[in-house]
Amino acid sequence: MERLSGYAPQAQALLRIMSALAFMEHGLMKQFHFPAAQPGAPETLPPILLVAAWLEIVGGGLLALGFQTRIVAFILSGQMAVAYFMAHFPQGFWPALNGGEGALLYTFIFLFLACAGPGAWSVDGMRKK
Repeated sequence: MERLSGYAPQAQALLRIMSALAFMEHGLMKQFHFPAAQPGAPETLPPILLVAAWLEIVGGGLLALGFQTRIVAFILSGQMAVAYFMAHFPQGFWPALNGGEGALLYTFIFLFLACAGPGAWSVDGMRKK
């Protein structure tokens, strides 16, 4: 198992890229109904959901590329913490019951990336060279 630690930068990059693409999909569903409309979202988005959609689209894209990873991940972590406490926590304490597992996981994945950086295969890494 110790040999696997040599692949940590690549695994970190895969976590960043796949989380960012999945996150971006939420914004695309809200704003453009792609690949389908966001279930439960109103046809005309209120301002808070409009801001959330654009943070998810732009922030997810930047994170997937690994551009300004730490600051973008920090902002998105905050967005997801706010989303959790505004939309899910009032429905109950347990994330599995209040529908907030995704928001909670994104909060801590993005917080990890804000602290640890992008890993391999990032614009940030190319800019350092």
